[in-house]
Amino acid sequence: MRNAGGWLALVLFLSATGYCQSEITQNQAAAMSPMAADASPQASPVKGEPQRAVDAQSTGKVSGTIAVQSGALATGATVRLTRDGQTPIEVQSGDNGEFSFSNQPAGAFQLTVTATGFESKQFSGTLSSGAVFVVPEIVLEVARATTEVNVSMTVEEVAQQQIEYQEQQRVLGFIPNFYASYVPDAAPLNPRQKFQLAWKSVTDPISILGAAFLAGIYQASDEYGGYGQGAQGYAKRFGATYGDVFIGTFIDSAILTSVFHQDPRYFYRGTGSTKSRLLYALGNSVMCKGDNKKYQPNYSAIVGSFATSAISYTYYPASDRNATLLVQTALIRIAEGSVAGLFQEFVVKKLTPHLKKEPPPQP
Repeated sequence: MRNAGGWLALVLFLSATGYCQSEITQNQAAAMSPMAADASPQASPVKGEPQRAVDAQSTGKVSGTIAVQSGALATGATVRLTRDGQTPIEVQSGDNGEFSFSNQPAGAFQLTVTATGFESKQFSGTLSSGAVFVVPEIVLEVARATTEVNVSMTVEEVAQQQIEYQEQQRVLGFIPNFYASYVPDAAPLNPRQKFQLAWKSVTDPISILGAAFLAGIYQASDEYGGYGQGAQGYAKRFGATYGDVFIGTFIDSAILTSVFHQDPRYFYRGTGSTKSRLLYALGNSVMCKGDNKKYQPNYSAIVGSFATSAISYTYYPASDRNATLLVQTALIRIAEGSVAGLFQEFVVKKLTPHLKKEPPPQP
């Protein structure tokens, strides 16, 4: 029995000892497991390329750094991440210029970086499943200075361009037609422009040649016989004829239009019934548009016709001077305004081959 008790004591002792060693071994293995896990190697991220999975999940991470041209890190820059079919998300760069987007699904993405005073920058990439994508450093450039200038022309400048346009108008390509406007709402002319247009008209070579041609007709028909014949008679007739053109143009179209604030031009209508256009053209001698763009009696043409006739009365031959002729000449000049209106409304535009299709600017 004593031997049996001894064997029993020995078995219990060995069993206890084995148990303790087994427990110690298990505890030591458990303690060493975290150390072994920590010692396992990890791949360091490489900028610009997606990295291998850091966990078993399918989401990944996009991160990077924002800097400026000077080399300083950009704090507070807005970084927007967009994906097709998904709502964009935004973050602000931190104190060290860093930014990151966690828990991002795999796939293509685009980053847009903006900051006040800097040009925006974009970057595109593709994030792999469960990877870390380190974006190469994004450097923002200083925005170029932009100045917005609104250019608007004054009424005088617009009118000047319209005059220059009118001075290109020539019937049959050579007869001046400077006093016709094909812009319904043309800018009003100031006095300087009215005198400019008058000077351009009377000094045009065709105007001078026209007076010379008419003087030749008068010479041939012995009109104003008091001037006589020969070179001297022709010179007097030419001087009288051109004088009528010169004086009449300046009085009717420059001086009195400036005094009465009226526009000396004929404004082509081109629309409406034939009857309405006919009446409009005939009324050109007694009605005109004012500088306020409202129609009014044509005081400039009416008074100017009598004034021009009165002045011409002084240089025509004494044998041709009488009050009846003065009034008759004035009325003829007024009637000429109506005839000119008819030609302007129905004929002249068709005979002006180089008339531009696009009108000059309007105010």
